[in-house]
Amino acid sequence: MKYAGIDIGSRTIEFVVLEKGKIVENCITDTGFDPIFKAKKLLDGIEFDEIIATGYGRNLFEIDFENAKTITEIKAHARGVHALFKDATTILDIGGQDSKAISLNKKGRVKKFEMNDRCAAGTGKFMEIMAKNLGFSIDEFGMAALEAKKDLSINSMCTVFAESEVTSLIAKGADRKEIARGLHISIVKRATGMINRVSSEGPVVFSGGVAKNPCIRDLISQKLGREVLTPEDPQMMGALGAALIAGDQSIL
Repeated sequence: MKYAGIDIGSRTIEFVVLEKGKIVENCITDTGFDPIFKAKKLLDGIEFDEIIATGYGRNLFEIDFENAKTITEIKAHARGVHALFKDATTILDIGGQDSKAISLNKKGRVKKFEMNDRCAAGTGKFMEIMAKNLGFSIDEFGMAALEAKKDLSINSMCTVFAESEVTSLIAKGADRKEIARGLHISIVKRATGMINRVSSEGPVVFSGGVAKNPCIRDLISQKLGREVLTPEDPQMMGALGAALIAGDQSIL
């Protein structure tokens, strides 16, 4: 039996197929303006017996794909992370347009969570906009912040106001790398606040696309005084968790 999971996010779609507990297919694509069309292209020609969808587009997927089931992103990430980090009790997931802090019990069940989905502040989209304003690619953004010689304060986390503040700082001759670091510090302040409200100890497993940013990882670890663990492919945690739950349900 092959069990599939698909995570239809605001920025990207991830897809995983498991057979006998091993990943036999995994792929990722941009969501674009028509996520269901992109999902169909991603699944084209790939065989599986059962599929579970998660992410913001999961309900649209359920309408278009007969017999598909859905689960929340919270449950999907909890299951995916627990499969790779058995002792994990805290998860931070920062995706394209929302962020989540999740605490787990020793069996990997969700105890408590907090989610920021009302604005793009501190998310992947926010970082893309700020990086572009500073003339960095998203891959360069974190490294530039690490190279800054001093911290610089950014007062606003609203995307519109932060963009205006960054423009003003550039006009005043502020160093681009220091502005980048200031933005990273602001993002981390919001993220660590969420983490502290759901969990106060132990390592933090960082999932989602923003987990690839080395400066965010380092600053979170420093501010919390806790180890930050990152999966090899942090964007795939939701899809992996959905596929694992598909397999669990078939056994039950």
